[in-house]
Amino acid sequence: MNPILAGFLASLVAGLATVVGAFPILLPINLTQRVQAIMLGFGGGVMLAATAFSLIVPGTEAAISQGASQIGAALLMAVGVLMGGVFLILTNKYLPHEHFSKGSEGVNPQNLRRIWLFIFAITIHNFPEGLAVGVNFGAGDPANGIPLAIGIGLQNIPEGLVVAMSLVAEKYSAMYALGVTLLTGLVEPIGGLIGAAVVAIAQPILPLGMAFAAGAMLFVISGEIIPESHRQGQEQEATIGVMVGFVVMMLLDIGLG
Repeated sequence: MNPILAGFLASLVAGLATVVGAFPILLPINLTQRVQAIMLGFGGGVMLAATAFSLIVPGTEAAISQGASQIGAALLMAVGVLMGGVFLILTNKYLPHEHFSKGSEGVNPQNLRRIWLFIFAITIHNFPEGLAVGVNFGAGDPANGIPLAIGIGLQNIPEGLVVAMSLVAEKYSAMYALGVTLLTGLVEPIGGLIGAAVVAIAQPILPLGMAFAAGAMLFVISGEIIPESHRQGQEQEATIGVMVGFVVMMLLDIGLG
């Protein structure tokens, strides 16, 4: 399969996992804060392992295979990671958003505004996830791309549930919440298409592209996912989720890659 098309399709499947995660809102269940913290922590752990095993390690190997020394490859990856972080800093600065932490019950304009800022943040930060998947497939490396796409899809499931639950809690219909959640996930194939196309056309930038995606994901993990998972004082549960998610993604990457 054409690597650009493969990157687009893989990131599309990973993005659609967001709406899959939202389906429980159609059922008469109520997830506790503890369960939500574990699920969000799990997503953060998956992304953390993906950053290391699916982006930084293969990116370093790609740089060395292109003729860079070990120290040169390390410096290149360091620059790329920092560039990814700066990109997210600028995105956060010029595209306002907010962490979501449920306040008073009932509907009020301020609460609704915060929810939509949170959803906007999820939408923005799905882009580097799609970019990471696309970069691997654009490089013609499905051995790394497939487990990464699976891992990102797993991470998107709890994220989609949180988005949908936030909307339903503010009296939006379940179908409306599913629709919004789907749209947040569809940002990923856009990132996947861009990442796959750029890397497929210009192979020499592959290591830098991987490092950039890794840096952007690291920023999301530390700046968004972990703080969200720690709300309501559920730090231990969230940490357990991070560790389990890291191990699951590590097993996927090593086992399938």
